[in-house]
Amino acid sequence: MFDGLPLAAYLRPKKLNEVVGQKMVLKADGWLLEAIKNDSVPSLIFWGPPGSGKTTLASLIAKETKADFIQLSATESGVKDLKAIVDKARSGKRLGVKTILFIDEIHRWNKSQQDALLPQVENGVITLIGATTENPSFAVNGALLSRVKVVVLEALNEEDLLIIVKRAAKTLVAKMKANSARLIARLADGDARRAIGLVETAAAHKKDIDVELIKEIINKPNLLYDKSGEEHYNLISALHKSMRGNNENASLYYLARMLEAGEDPLYIARRLVRFASEDVGLANNSALLLATAVYDACKNIGMPECGVHLAHAVTYLAKATKSIDVYQAFNEVMAEVRNSGNLPVPLYLRNAPTKLMKNLGYGKDYKYTPLEDDSNQEYLPEALKGKKFFRPKK
Repeated sequence: MFDGLPLAAYLRPKKLNEVVGQKMVLKADGWLLEAIKNDSVPSLIFWGPPGSGKTTLASLIAKETKADFIQLSATESGVKDLKAIVDKARSGKRLGVKTILFIDEIHRWNKSQQDALLPQVENGVITLIGATTENPSFAVNGALLSRVKVVVLEALNEEDLLIIVKRAAKTLVAKMKANSARLIARLADGDARRAIGLVETAAAHKKDIDVELIKEIINKPNLLYDKSGEEHYNLISALHKSMRGNNENASLYYLARMLEAGEDPLYIARRLVRFASEDVGLANNSALLLATAVYDACKNIGMPECGVHLAHAVTYLAKATKSIDVYQAFNEVMAEVRNSGNLPVPLYLRNAPTKLMKNLGYGKDYKYTPLEDDSNQEYLPEALKGKKFFRPKK
């Protein structure tokens, strides 16, 4: 029915003007369309979430520029595959045929594999189009990154996905009410492939797709989340900043996002322990006690039970009065230590367990504070005399 293709592949746009979404990238007066028109497309990295159209755009660029389109998956290929493609591309170049090499999930290639691309990109044997869901700043080698242009693709919005959902339903000769189509668009989380997959699964059950069927198929949204990826850091950053900003509602929301996506509760609990000293600090010493207690609770009972303990701590920390006096003092004193090195401890502060040490003056003239006035006694090394690191705000 679909020429032996999966429905998502069958529904891929055949022309650039059929592409849904990515209006900024494909705007009429934009550089990319101009480069395609002039047949001067440089090597590119498409960075965007799953289902945002990276593969589709790459194949359409090849079609519009009449280039050979070769596709590799970084998880299933390596330098040996690249060598064979380069040999073929060289032969094609001699005949005036360009080659576009599309590498999906290019971030999964290691440094040596990515380095093997460098000479081929530089000498124009191939035009590279890499696709990645990870931030290229961290996922792509600097040398390769400097030789390509990064194009950022956005997750498709609900209106874009509605168009795709209706196309899929029409292709499958399925009926769908507006509320059903919108629910699928929302649950797809910006992913066109996921939207099409939901329509296909529903249509396989019955041709009249309703909300109840969709709810039966999918129990909860498959949130965009990778414990080692950028979204992981985006969410923990949002949680931290929301607590710092005394916004308990946003704090609870980001906590729920992380837990629902399968985040390790101990990771969150460790960050809360840090937050208790870094941001709450001396303004409320009980914060650290609560945070460490919640860490123990998460360690001992795990999810889902410990979710409420994390919510307890997050709400408390968000509402707590904040003080960064200790955090600032600690950062300043660490910088001083790294700068000034091993300054000698004043002799009178040194321990003197042996006679030789006593003879050398260790411990001499030390003022024992429970019995003596030490107001004139200096505790810092001589080079730092009188320096203040802890400066509480009044």
